[in-house]
Amino acid sequence: MKGFIALALMGIATVAAADDVEVAQAQPVVEQYTYATDLDVAHVISVTPTADVCEVVPAQMIYEDHQGQRHILEYRVMGNGCSNG
Repeated sequence: MKGFIALALMGIATVAAADDVEVAQAQPVVEQYTYATDLDVAHVISVTPTADVCEVVPAQMIYEDHQGQRHILEYRVMGNGCSNG
């Protein structure tokens, strides 16, 4: 009985490891935004918070297009750390 349980646990661990490999391979490539980038945004999943510095910093948006494909778009934004006076 103990052998059967150990064998079952090894099988579950193998399936879980295979799922981790598929998730790692399915990670989309980070695309760099330019003014010529043709965006097809159906649903925004997340946007990184803007840093509290007074300079241009990178930010990322993860979104899905109308075909359900997930994208990571990197773009530049002005930080939130500048004073108004």
